[in-house]
Amino acid sequence: MRLEEPKWWYGDAPCPRLLAPLLAALSQLYGWVAQWRFQRRQPYRARFPVICVGNFTAGGTGKTPLAMFIARQLLAEGGRPVFLTRGYGGREPGPVWVEDTAGAARRFGDEALLLARVAPTLVARDRKLGVRAIEDSGRKVSAVIMDDGLQNPALVKDLSIAVVDGGRGLGNGEVIPAGPLRAPMEFQLGLVDAIVVTEPRANAAPPNPDVKELLRHGFHGPVLEVAAVPQGDTAWLSGTPVVAFAGIANPARFFALLDSLGARVLERVVFPDHHNFKRADAERLLALAHADGVHLVTTEKDWVRLDGEETMPVELLERTRPLAIEMAFSDRDLGRLTSLIATATQHPGYPKRASRPPRL
Repeated sequence: MRLEEPKWWYGDAPCPRLLAPLLAALSQLYGWVAQWRFQRRQPYRARFPVICVGNFTAGGTGKTPLAMFIARQLLAEGGRPVFLTRGYGGREPGPVWVEDTAGAARRFGDEALLLARVAPTLVARDRKLGVRAIEDSGRKVSAVIMDDGLQNPALVKDLSIAVVDGGRGLGNGEVIPAGPLRAPMEFQLGLVDAIVVTEPRANAAPPNPDVKELLRHGFHGPVLEVAAVPQGDTAWLSGTPVVAFAGIANPARFFALLDSLGARVLERVVFPDHHNFKRADAERLLALAHADGVHLVTTEKDWVRLDGEETMPVELLERTRPLAIEMAFSDRDLGRLTSLIATATQHPGYPKRASRPPRL
């Protein structure tokens, strides 16, 4: 069962007064368990470098596009990256290699399918079993890129990067369920080598000053900035009437991007994160876009899930255009990221750094 994001996580509403004491107690327990898992497990050392791209909070921050960006950088240099992901939203516990076939998004998860279109991707809810399956596969692998798993203690990571949404920041700074943090921030900062902050898009909220202050004083590693920009030609959106729909953790980011590109958004339809679209959903969306000249637009993650049900009208897939995004770094920060990746991948066999978060 997926947890829907409470409004008080990001200050959109006050936390219910009667719930506050209970949530505080549960948050303390949740954070303690996260740290305890790290203290009790001996992480597995893979035979090749492991790069982890994760986030401090529940919900989307752009970690999957960054993981894909890193893989493309390695491919351009002749590397052989492989993705390792738990396949959130999919049915397969793994270890299993992702196959881009009909219904693949429902089987493996939408993020896994997007990753597989860049480099070979293995789904495994048990990360240790996953990396061992990659080792036993006989593939020539130069690096494994973990999409998510920052708080997972199963593997030694040679490079850990946390992605932070520059607009929403860290919310109220509390641990789940009182806030969006996956563990106490002091603990999580001890897990990462670098932080990437995604710049707010046009028409979005300004950068959260609390995040900048925290990163300035609480973290001594490199803090990079990146813009999530649309991929390909988007001129067709200018002035075009569209019905936009999204089943992602932060749909407001997608709608703000459409606004910045000049689209005339007639309807904004929100579905739960990783939503499995049904025929009723398709009929509703097609009805909203019944007028001539109205386009259906969605995210790339949502688009790959549209063929999940056999009774899904083909018309929905044919009439919907996906809007993919990619990461754009400044020359300075791209150089810093490239240096971090090179240090982690060009010296296989060097002593690997094990994360040493604060003791309980």
